[in-house]
Amino acid sequence: MPSKITAIKPQERRKDRVNIFLDDEYAFSLQSILAAGLRHGQELTEEDVRRLQQQDAVETMYENALHYLSFRPRSEQEMRRYLRKRGADEDITEQVLGRLKRAGLINDAEFVRFWIENRETHRPRSAWVLRTELRQKGISEEQIALALSDLDEESSALNAARRVVSRWESLDEETFYRRLLGYLQRRGFSYEISRRVADHLWAAMEAQKGTALNERALPDEHKERNSKEWE
Repeated sequence: MPSKITAIKPQERRKDRVNIFLDDEYAFSLQSILAAGLRHGQELTEEDVRRLQQQDAVETMYENALHYLSFRPRSEQEMRRYLRKRGADEDITEQVLGRLKRAGLINDAEFVRFWIENRETHRPRSAWVLRTELRQKGISEEQIALALSDLDEESSALNAARRVVSRWESLDEETFYRRLLGYLQRRGFSYEISRRVADHLWAAMEAQKGTALNERALPDEHKERNSKEWE
């Protein structure tokens, strides 16, 4: 038997939600946007109520998903896990994912590009580490292989090393190598790549030190030449 809407009252703490009263008794709550089509005196069947509550659950989960995306892009699998953790059932999860995909907010191919570019810019990692991270995000092996096909690991390792090498400039050669090789290998780079990068940076530092010494010596040599010229 249908029930009649006898009141639609805004919630005090949640201004975006309203309480629906059927036959003078509280029945359920809805987001204001979903309640906009309801009116006093309207009759609702049990099926109508279930449909409205389902729509409300989808809308609430969609807003939660948008909040989750506000921090950084997410893979489809990450979002699916998040929605389930928030209590969404399979049907609600698929509806929310469908809306996100249609809006262009979930796209695994774009997510992979974002992840690799972000790592390269802020925290360079080896292909092995990137592959492991992307697998954990639910990315397919095919997409991972395609995305990593052009990765220059030696360039990534050099990029990572340049971020920290200044802190070890004053160390002796053995300690410098031990620190830098350990740093790079902890980020997944092979010993061979790590060694070549360490060799390159050590040579560059030694050359820079030699140049600096020569530049400091130039003024005295210049003075000596001038002195001889006036004798």
